[in-house]
Amino acid sequence: MESEVRSINEIRKLGIDALAEALGPVDMARFLQSFDLGSGDYTKERARWLDQSLEEILEEIKRKRKE
Repeated sequence: MESEVRSINEIRKLGIDALAEALGPVDMARFLQSFDLGSGDYTKERARWLDQSLEEILEEIKRKRKE
């Protein structure tokens, strides 16, 4: 069984079409809006987290919540 190689644009269009059919246009838009790309550099942040104790991480979370 051979599968067709599709461009990323074709895949995106097929995905949007499938979402629109399954959810309807309004819920499809709401679903797409629920995704957040975030910010920052996860790799650098992760390396910093791995060097911290759980207590240090919790203290940093508490400090940021106060800001």
